[in-house]
Amino acid sequence: MVKLDELGDWRRTHTSLDIGPELDGQEVTVMGWVSSIRRQGGITFLILQDKDGVAQVTIIKGKAPEKILKRIDELTTHTIVAVKGKLKSTEKAPQGAEIIPEDIRLLNTATRNPPFSIFGGKLPNIDKRLDIRSLELRRPKPRAIFKIRHVAAAAVREFLSNNGYLEVQTPKIIASATEGGASLFPVLYYDKEAFLAQSPQLYKEQLTMCFEKIFEVGPVFRAEPSRTLRHLAEIISIDVEEAYVSYLDVMSTLEQLVHHTLKTVADRCTDAVKELGIEVKIPRLPFKRYTYSEVLDILHDAGDKTAWGEDLSTAAMKKFGDIYPGFYFITDWPTASKPFYIKPKTDKPEISEAFDLMAGSLEISSGGTRVSSKRLLTKRLKEQGLKPRMFEYHLKLFDYGMPPHAGFGLGLDRFMMVITQEENIREVTLFPRDRLRLTP
Repeated sequence: MVKLDELGDWRRTHTSLDIGPELDGQEVTVMGWVSSIRRQGGITFLILQDKDGVAQVTIIKGKAPEKILKRIDELTTHTIVAVKGKLKSTEKAPQGAEIIPEDIRLLNTATRNPPFSIFGGKLPNIDKRLDIRSLELRRPKPRAIFKIRHVAAAAVREFLSNNGYLEVQTPKIIASATEGGASLFPVLYYDKEAFLAQSPQLYKEQLTMCFEKIFEVGPVFRAEPSRTLRHLAEIISIDVEEAYVSYLDVMSTLEQLVHHTLKTVADRCTDAVKELGIEVKIPRLPFKRYTYSEVLDILHDAGDKTAWGEDLSTAAMKKFGDIYPGFYFITDWPTASKPFYIKPKTDKPEISEAFDLMAGSLEISSGGTRVSSKRLLTKRLKEQGLKPRMFEYHLKLFDYGMPPHAGFGLGLDRFMMVITQEENIREVTLFPRDRLRLTP
């Protein structure tokens, strides 16, 4: 049995990203997992991988201390090690430098081989890989995806904060449905029935009374029975709400947010983008706008038979996305097809002040002007078969003056599908939850 070392007083001084010929002769301490062990005559090349990349450790028989020679005989791939040594400039090593070790600590051993190679070759399907997700994330491609996701989420917060929006966090355990319907996860809240939030919609509307401009980046839950390439039961939603504006204003905010995020990813993620073999295209502003009726006319010309008032099916949107593959808005939806809090047009109430943002055939955001009248909101609840008394906690605030307001929700996971050009939403979600997956 291999004897393990304690971390003790060792601390990392450099990551693989720091290693370079300019540090020739300097002592470093690096830590990570062993991705490769190659023996060539009396020389052993140890490739150590960490969060930033790889570093080469070179052990030369006859020069290395005996304790190191014994230690490397105990190493296997995926073993966790710490290496202390001096850097030596060499063109043949990654980053142009190698580490000549003075001591090696074996922090943990790998007792099993992965069921598939993370270094290349044919991969199993996504479900097999998700079973050991954190190990699978050692592969370069998913690591690149989640580096991009980190930068994208930071860019979203950067844009909204710089434009005067206050970040908030709202409850995820709620007393009643936000949007009605059956797609709810019930939970037992002490001795009461409660639900996981479908959306922070009503809370963010209420917060416009005091903060005027707010946003939230957090999970929402939808118990939809379908299992498709673009649906999950738990997603991360970027929710924005603003007072004293209409849907036309927040559409402009949304397209600027998308543009800023894509440009930031293109500027800051060159290595990750190269790893994925993609090009991040920066769209022109403003995005094209089509009304719901205009979309129907275009679809009818293409042979689709969707009637006015019907939802646009996946097949219909695939057809429309083939015609218009970039970013575009669909506006002025039938009021009956939208949630109760969406404002109908004053002069044409069968049409609502609502929009969806599309990327080809993929819906990535929806929003609109909200109802700010208690009387109208009560009427809209009844029209959709919902009981106003279940929303009394929300309705009563309208007695104190609710400003006109509008907002949207942008799905971060779907947005990441667009950025990385992945077809399966599970590839861009760390630990996806759907109808068949509750672990890991």
